[in-house]
Amino acid sequence: MRHEEEAYMVKVLGIGGLFFRAKDPAALAEWYQKHLGIDPAPTDATMAPWTTETGTTVFSPFDEETDYFAKDKAFMLNFRIENLDAALEELSAAGVECGDPLDMDGVGRFTRIHDPEGNPIELWEPAST
Repeated sequence: MRHEEEAYMVKVLGIGGLFFRAKDPAALAEWYQKHLGIDPAPTDATMAPWTTETGTTVFSPFDEETDYFAKDKAFMLNFRIENLDAALEELSAAGVECGDPLDMDGVGRFTRIHDPEGNPIELWEPAST
């Protein structure tokens, strides 16, 4: 075996998809597209998938006893956004309940919303570098 082969390790390049159960998948996909600009998964070659911008992605398993999000939820989405104040204004105007923004020095600003099925979504405006 060559030395290079021994040192090789799979390196994930990014998230290729996020799949989760929903009571009404079509309605939920429509809500995400309408309120957060996330295109639904393509069902044929003519549909464009959602494409993200390059940036930080945090992958963080939480302790099963965390109170950071509801115990009856196995996951929480966190989306990087450009302008938290504008997002809050737009979402509130559309009737989406938004939490109060939280500032974390050196990390950025956060707020919490929920999709129509109660899944927690954290919106994150990263700190300027």
